[in-house]
Amino acid sequence: MDGKQKEVRFAALVEEHQASLRAFVRTLGVDPDWVDDLAQDAFVVAYRELETFDENRNFGKWLRGIARNLVRNELRKAGRRRIMNEDLTRHLLLAKEQEPDMFDAVQVSALRDCMEGLPRKSRELVHSHYHEGWNAAQMAGKFQIKATTIRQTLLRVRRQLYQCIMQRVKKA
Repeated sequence: MDGKQKEVRFAALVEEHQASLRAFVRTLGVDPDWVDDLAQDAFVVAYRELETFDENRNFGKWLRGIARNLVRNELRKAGRRRIMNEDLTRHLLLAKEQEPDMFDAVQVSALRDCMEGLPRKSRELVHSHYHEGWNAAQMAGKFQIKATTIRQTLLRVRRQLYQCIMQRVKKA
């Protein structure tokens, strides 16, 4: 594969997996300010190693393995920079190794479909919290809603998304 083909192929993979990779890194307890940096580092490693990737494997799972290793490396670099809660991250890394892969293509597709089915305001809240990394207090100012209401609404929306995803996954 020549350089141009590799770039085009990789650009499509980045587009497909960037949101789920950031979500995965966030689930490892990484501080929201560092999630994008670690996700980008994972894509850089994946690009360098793309020639070694087995096409028969799940690219998203392979990419999350790279991200998991990068988070582990950051834990080992004690004192270099504080990007995560170390105890929480160690616990979450261990838990992620013991659970089945939760970011498969069917679930990601179901999540996208379920998100589209949410009311506009709910989508905005989810985007602000999970994509932008805003906390409830920051969102309260933006949306002019009490922080407690934001937290309750996000709880309800998460439950609604979970139920929607489970229904779609069962059908798939």
